[in-house]
Amino acid sequence: MNEINFDLIDTTGEPPVSEPERQYYYIAKCRELVKLKSKELGRPLYSQTRTFGCQMNARDSEKLIGILEQIGYIETETATPDFVLYNTCTVRENANLKVYGHLGYLKKQKEKNKNMMIALCGCMMQEETVVEKIKSSYRFVDLVFGTHNIYKLAELIYDRLTYNKPVIEILKDTDAIVEELPIERKYPFKSGVNIMFGCNNFCSYCIVPYVRGRERSRKPEDIIKEIEKLVADGVVEIMLLGQNVNSYGKNLDEEITFAELLRRVEQIEGLKRIRFMTSHPKDLSDELIEVMKHSKKICKQLHLPLQSGSSRILKIMNRQYDKDRYVSLAKKIRQEIPDIALSTDIIVGFPGETEEDFLETLDVVNQIEYDSAYTFIYSKRTGTPAAKMENQVPEDVIKDRFDRLLARIHEISNAQTLKHVGKTYDVLVEEVNEHNKELVTGRMSNGSLVHFKGGKELIGNIVNVTLNEAKGFYYLGTMEE
Repeated sequence: MNEINFDLIDTTGEPPVSEPERQYYYIAKCRELVKLKSKELGRPLYSQTRTFGCQMNARDSEKLIGILEQIGYIETETATPDFVLYNTCTVRENANLKVYGHLGYLKKQKEKNKNMMIALCGCMMQEETVVEKIKSSYRFVDLVFGTHNIYKLAELIYDRLTYNKPVIEILKDTDAIVEELPIERKYPFKSGVNIMFGCNNFCSYCIVPYVRGRERSRKPEDIIKEIEKLVADGVVEIMLLGQNVNSYGKNLDEEITFAELLRRVEQIEGLKRIRFMTSHPKDLSDELIEVMKHSKKICKQLHLPLQSGSSRILKIMNRQYDKDRYVSLAKKIRQEIPDIALSTDIIVGFPGETEEDFLETLDVVNQIEYDSAYTFIYSKRTGTPAAKMENQVPEDVIKDRFDRLLARIHEISNAQTLKHVGKTYDVLVEEVNEHNKELVTGRMSNGSLVHFKGGKELIGNIVNVTLNEAKGFYYLGTMEE
């Protein structure tokens, strides 16, 4: 994108029909308007982007920030913003309530700064009830758009500035994947890369397929091209992103598996590390295990969501595997890749969960011995089949089970962590430590954090670190000379 001079784009004629040329046109048009407003105010215009939710959203926000910066806004954490963008999550009802709470604060800010524009996008905006509430109760919001048209940010801003009225554009679904848009990465040395969008699984507790749409895979050549550009720009680690990366390629004309995509990515010269998420157990193939086993670049970490250890509950969840199949798969991964770190997601208190069902979950935890786990108390998600189910579990029962599960996971995780003490590992240095400026913080191949003495010049480098002490979820170490 640095090769495009938006000031040289002809904006006198009609906008192009094809993408991304159409968006380049609108970026150029908005640049002209922002320059005029900046001159009028005698200062730059500032933007502030807040991201809620998953790494898919984080990657989307990098694109949104990239577009805003090309338009002429300066991203800020401290100055009073002229453009505020919330990229929302809607996995849980609480996420929605959090956004509504922030909007109350933004209303007061906008009353002080009449130039301020407020934009809402992302998964939450794909819900009709949310959009209707914004229309009726938050009419000071300027832009509302969803997950399928974030690439149109410049066009939507232009419409808002030109017609001086709120712009709401929510697409129900899309087949479009628009490449070659501006992007502003959070880290110079690592980056997420979308390989697909949407989800076809329709787990009974999950809203994602309804707000992200059906699965759409990017062409492998576009993915490779993007990663090659990132590596040329200094990136050494990439995270391949998708709601279910294991089903990558199923809707493409060219037959290709996720394992084959990984083989191609590994061949990119200069790339040091490859991560990916999220893997659905029902689609994880022997071919993928084999690729991971022999790879020199794929990190020794795999996130394999369990959700429940009860085959009965898994069926109601529509997870499309049972306890035995999951355990067999996880044990095979452990056997074939002994040094891999396995993490998981577990929901406690799903409708109808009995004590016996919960004990089945504990049994899987004991068998697999996860290195880490993300545990969640089930919460109703309006719009999903599970929200209408009977036999909702009482809160006190859920809390008791949750506490028991958490205690066991911590016990196992601590034991797994201690296995690495005294050994030396490659660590990618990510930042100066927040609490002690004499230390830097890095990440091992298995995802574990390590703090050790060093300076900011190490950031972005992979160094050898001996782990001296385990501190629960992180290590203290010493860099080898």
